[in-house]
This record gives sequence, structure tokens and C-alpha cells, in this order.
Amino acid sequence: MNYEFFLAKRIIGSKAYKSSISAPIIKIGIAAIAIGIVVMMIAIATGIGLQQKIRDKVVAFNGHIVISNFDSNNSQESGMPISKKQDFYPKFNALNDVSHIQAVASKFGIIRTETDFEGVYLKGVGGDYNWSYFKEFLIEGRLPDFTQKRNEDVLISEYLAKRLKFKLNDTFQMIFAKDDPEKLPNIITYTIVGIYNSGFQDLDAQYLIGDIRHLQRVNKWDENQVGSFEVFIKDYSNLEDMAVKVYDNMPSLIDSRPVTKMYPTIFEWINIFDKNIYGIIGIMILVAGINMVTALLVLILERTQMIGVLKALGSNNWSVRKLFLYNATYLVLLGLIWGNIIGLGFLFAQKYFKLFPLDPSVYYVTEAPVYISLGYIVALNVGTLILCLLMLLVPSYIVTKISPVKAIRFQ
Repeated sequence: MNYEFFLAKRIIGSKAYKSSISAPIIKIGIAAIAIGIVVMMIAIATGIGLQQKIRDKVVAFNGHIVISNFDSNNSQESGMPISKKQDFYPKFNALNDVSHIQAVASKFGIIRTETDFEGVYLKGVGGDYNWSYFKEFLIEGRLPDFTQKRNEDVLISEYLAKRLKFKLNDTFQMIFAKDDPEKLPNIITYTIVGIYNSGFQDLDAQYLIGDIRHLQRVNKWDENQVGSFEVFIKDYSNLEDMAVKVYDNMPSLIDSRPVTKMYPTIFEWINIFDKNIYGIIGIMILVAGINMVTALLVLILERTQMIGVLKALGSNNWSVRKLFLYNATYLVLLGLIWGNIIGLGFLFAQKYFKLFPLDPSVYYVTEAPVYISLGYIVALNVGTLILCLLMLLVPSYIVTKISPVKAIRFQ
């Protein structure tokens, strides 16, 4: 029989234990564990959630990897055209981790209204375009359909619609300048069939999405010429390796770039979240551990006479230490349970009720996103329990220094 565990249960269940001098300190220790778990869960859930949300928004507009011709064009506008007759299109058979590839083009133009004008990029897409990201962004109307004949339907952002006072089904003219300034520009009349809001204002302010065949005609390209290809991969964590593999599978005159190289500032910024998360976890575990060490020391001091009796009856030092470690484990588990209840309740409330909005001009999202996964929750709880118990091994060593004779006389 494990008599140390038996005694620990009796101590925990006794009324004297709950009304003892150490009771307030024990409650503070439990609260520290609970608060620590709550803060760590929020830090991980919002940190990873924000990373994924911002990353997905950038990927929605560019794909994971962009394939284009080598040229000196550093703007958002397509440079030299690239032929669609490639071994990697319409299906990238050489790499199984590529989930989709699509042909696109973009061109700068001026939207003109009776009272205003705005310079934006028209992103031309075709029947192979993956609309899965924009289905989530769509707030009004429908997504354009470019699988049939050429049409003038466009998808515009809510930001541009409000700025230009557009509403669903409105028409407008967009002016595209020619390379020769002496020639008259191309003017195309578009109809707004859908309004989207990605929450990423920097990109919402730049792009509207229309038929790639208009840009092919304006640029005097044939039907097999496009501006670039956007590649989507199955697992973002393999992006750097996949970028190298995609580049290795390109002909010598074709370049490929991962989205992280196209928007380095944004991705460097969101990578800082990882350091913040690790810092918060370290601080919270340290604070919770120190509080539990204090609680354990008070428990040992309060039970000094009991320690003396147990030693006098033949218990060895490790046996007595186990008794207090069982007691401390119960307190840590109690704190973890309360912390998980409060933390998960808060995260689910934010996920479904959007309690805390964010400024999209700063954070690129309209509300704090949360990422909830059983994996990190289990790892966080197990890691906290193990680290706290390891920290408690040191103060439990005090038991070995207690003399049975002096302990029994201790008042």
C-alpha cells in the first residue's frame, strides 16, 4: 500500500487543512497556477491565431509561391508575360505537396467616377482561380465566374467601395494607360457583383479582381500568356523547402519567390510573436512555480511535528518528501483544472462572439483571432505540471534536515 498517498489524501480532505494558517497561501498558489495557465493559453491561442490569420490573408492575394519571368519589375504590376505552356501547369505533377496552381496577371489602372478617382491594381484571374479564401471574405453579392465567356464582373473591397461610394451592381469605368503616352488609353466598364473585406486594409486598398482576358487584350498578349503563376502548397510549415524545390523545377529563365520574400516586413513582424509567446510562458511558469514553492514551504513548516512523528516511526526522508509532493501535485492539478476552465471559456467566447476587436490598420485583422488545438493545450498542462514538480523537489529537501526529536517538540 502507498501509505504516503493515503496520508496525503487524508490531509487534503481534513477540515483542519482547509482552515489552517497555510490555507490563504495555498489558495494564492492555486490561483497563481490558474492565472498562469489562462495567460499562457491566451498568449498561444491569440499569437498563433494572429499569425495564421495574417498569413492566410497575404496568401489569399498571392499564393504561397509566385512564379514569374526574370525581369527588373518590382511593382505589383505584371512585367514580361510568361507562357501557360509549362510542364508545371495546369498541374504540378513533379511535386506532390503542391495543392493548386493558377495563372494570374495584374495591371495598374484608374477608377473614374463623376466626383472622384482612385488608382488601383486590377488582378486578372481565370477559370482556374481558387476562390476558397475569398468565400470567407465575401460580405455582399457573389463571386465572379470566369469559367465561361469573357465578362466585366469584378469583386471589389469594402474599403474601396466606401471610399468611392459604390454599392452592389454599380458600374464604373477603369482607365489603363498604354506604353506609348501619345496613344489613347484603354477604358473598360466594369460591374460590381461582389464586395469583400479581408481585414487586411493594405491589400484591400490596392486590389479588385476581374477577368484576366481583359488584361491579355489590353497588354496585347495572346490567350496563353499570363503575368505569373500562384502556387499553393499543402503545409505552410514546409514553405521554405517547397520554395527551393519549386525553383529547382523551373526553366532557367523563370523565377520563383515565396510569399515571405515578397512581404518580408509583415512576416518578420509575425515571427516575433513566437518570441513573445515563449517569454510569456517562461515568466508565467516561473511565477506559478515560486508561488507553489512558497506554499510547500509553509505546508512543511506547519506539519513539522507530523514529520517528526513519521520519522520516529521509521519513515525515511524520501517517503516524507513524497507525502508533501503528492500534496503539492494535488494543488497544481487543482490550479490547472480551474485555469483550463477559465481559459477555454474565454477563448471559445472570443472565437464565437468576437468580444475584443482590433485595429486593422495596425494588426491587419478586425478582431483578435484564436487558435484552439488539443495538442498545445495538453502539452501546456503536462509541461506546467512537470516543471512545477521539478521546482518543488528543491524545497522538499528541507524535510531531510528536520530532526525527529526537535520536530516533535516544535510548537
